[in-house]
Amino acid sequence: MIVPVAAGESYWPALLHDLSEQLPVGTQVLLAGVEREPDAFQDTVRAFRFDAKWLQTRPGRAAQMNDAARIADAERLWFLHSDSRLPQAACAALIAATTEQPDALHYFSLQFVDGPRMLRLNEFGVMLRCRLFGLPFGDQGFCLGRELFWRLGGFDERSAYGEDHLFVWAARRRGIRLHPVASVVKTSGRKYAERGWMRTTLRHLWLTFRQAVPEVIRLKWRRTA
Repeated sequence: MIVPVAAGESYWPALLHDLSEQLPVGTQVLLAGVEREPDAFQDTVRAFRFDAKWLQTRPGRAAQMNDAARIADAERLWFLHSDSRLPQAACAALIAATTEQPDALHYFSLQFVDGPRMLRLNEFGVMLRCRLFGLPFGDQGFCLGRELFWRLGGFDERSAYGEDHLFVWAARRRGIRLHPVASVVKTSGRKYAERGWMRTTLRHLWLTFRQAVPEVIRLKWRRTA
């Protein structure tokens, strides 16, 4: 498992507690932070059954995840945002999904645990985006084989945003199956509360559209070439 941690973030302990009774014993959990290991890190993770390590990486979420993926010793990589929360049996659902579809790119449904009430519409929009357009995003907990991850080129470190979006398009160009896990990842809606629901939602839609258009053109061109 790989968890990118931005400067000043302090959400990761809650995620690790969610995982403490779910992950198989000895699972490697890599927290990829741009800052040095927090003073309380070892005390926080000592009681967990999994093997948690803090990595100081290059800045930028794509670089953080790629740096951690390079040293990961697992055959399968699971990427979670640090403010994610997991319900009981989420890991069991993921294990079942990867057993059933070992060569797929797996993702969870998304649920906001706080923020404006209007985020229920965003949850519905995420469901439609995945079902109709096959476009899950990184806050939905991507999981795939390590070999497949590097075959797709890893996360694009050149893009200023949307490395998760571009990764999904790379998978689609290769014909990789996108497989929903029968569980949810819960996430914070704090940025919608801080920046405004309408403003944040419209900004995300615009950025997604701007990034998707050239990818759609590339995909259609490849199919007709």
